[in-house]
Amino acid sequence: MEKQEQKKSWWSDIKGLLLAVLAALAIRSVWFEPYNIPSSSMVPTLLVGDYLIVSKYNYGYSKHSFPFSIPLIPHGRLFGHAPERGDIVVFKVPTNNKVDYIKRVIGLPGDRIQMQGGRLYINDSLVPREKISEEDWVVEQEGSVHYTKYIETLPNGVKHFIYERSDTMMQDDTEVFTVPEDYYFMMGDNRDNSQDSRFFGFVPAENLEGKARFIFYSNNGSGDFWQFWKWKDSLRLKRFFRGLYQ
Repeated sequence: MEKQEQKKSWWSDIKGLLLAVLAALAIRSVWFEPYNIPSSSMVPTLLVGDYLIVSKYNYGYSKHSFPFSIPLIPHGRLFGHAPERGDIVVFKVPTNNKVDYIKRVIGLPGDRIQMQGGRLYINDSLVPREKISEEDWVVEQEGSVHYTKYIETLPNGVKHFIYERSDTMMQDDTEVFTVPEDYYFMMGDNRDNSQDSRFFGFVPAENLEGKARFIFYSNNGSGDFWQFWKWKDSLRLKRFFRGLYQ
């Protein structure tokens, strides 16, 4: 009798654990997912060590909404909604669907995108930018780099900061990219230090994973979270729970 009760208790624990795992996977696949920033391609908007909440429902669902891109939705999207210009999006890189990138939506289907002399043109119109300041920033494996900080205003009125080293860097002069139907053109806010659609091409709608909403935690890397005696120097408290859209 005692062994039977132990067996029932053991099975009950296993079922409870499985239900907890399934609930966590459902939340991550359908509603929200955490994401951390590993590179400086979105500086100054996002810093290395920022942790974000990404909402999964904004653009509908594809196989890439699920862990390991399980093909529960073999092709296309369910309940699909188009992103807006200026959205910060997590997506699978079209050249390697096992890798996640985070960039800003610059080009929508049908748009003509081009860089000329370091300036962004959308549909043959110059996108305005306003100089804010000059700053030095530490870039991975390069040390301190001098940047000019601008605020850029996209055609739909979205304003966001960008960094430019100069207007004569690689990919500051490009061909015209005409965005196909069901594809998007992505760029990093750190314009001269970003692998984006200027390099890997257009991102199919199917590859969109979610919209970045806000920063919930930020650590500059000088101490781990459990090292509470280093919090004063490592935690960027002013970035906690910071929204990403003006």
